[in-house]
Amino acid sequence: MTLTLWHNPRCSKSRATLTLLLDRGYDPQLRLYLQTPPTAAEIRAVQAALGLPLIAMMRPKDKLFQELGLSADSKEPALLAAMVAHPSLIERPILINGDKAAIGRPPDAVMTIL
Repeated sequence: MTLTLWHNPRCSKSRATLTLLLDRGYDPQLRLYLQTPPTAAEIRAVQAALGLPLIAMMRPKDKLFQELGLSADSKEPALLAAMVAHPSLIERPILINGDKAAIGRPPDAVMTIL
């Protein structure tokens, strides 16, 4: 089983999720998505794996989200473009396990796809 964790080491929830996985014997590949931003196709694939609308993958309370004039009512093409251009707007962490994914908020939420 190949697990990939979209990880931000500066985020406490992301660090907690990684620790949880390691403590349970899982060794996910880390995708430092701020350094290697996902493409629009990758974001769409993770969205499909999550089974959620794009807005659920975003950080709407982030100052940049508001500065860009985005809202919960924004159209998905605008949200997707913002995520590609500004990967810091992607909610973190996201664990991907094949065709399943989970957002680690709270961290143990990722256990549902293992």
